[in-house]
Amino acid sequence: MSEHYYHAPDLARFSEIGEDAPHLAEKFFDWYGAVFAEGALTEREKALIALGVAHAVQCPYCIDAYTEACLEQGSDTEEMTEAVHVAAAIRGGASLVHGVQMRNRSRQLGMG
Repeated sequence: MSEHYYHAPDLARFSEIGEDAPHLAEKFFDWYGAVFAEGALTEREKALIALGVAHAVQCPYCIDAYTEACLEQGSDTEEMTEAVHVAAAIRGGASLVHGVQMRNRSRQLGMG
């Protein structure tokens, strides 16, 4: 079995990031908690957004954490899959829209 960077048990060790800079970790975790608290969006909606973003930034730890959070907040796999597709569409569109920049540059160079 080959070694790889991602180790699922490390997610449970996330709080260790504060061991060498506890004052910064405290600020991060306070802010993080406030971001995910019920507000204009429900905790369920925020978990679905986070799941989509986790896929867009390709963070396996976040995918694990927010899959669990979505299920705990009452989402089903159909809703979660749709959130992943929304993230994929935005990521794909963001790549494609840069094609306009390519076309502009090509025209500037007299090639388009």
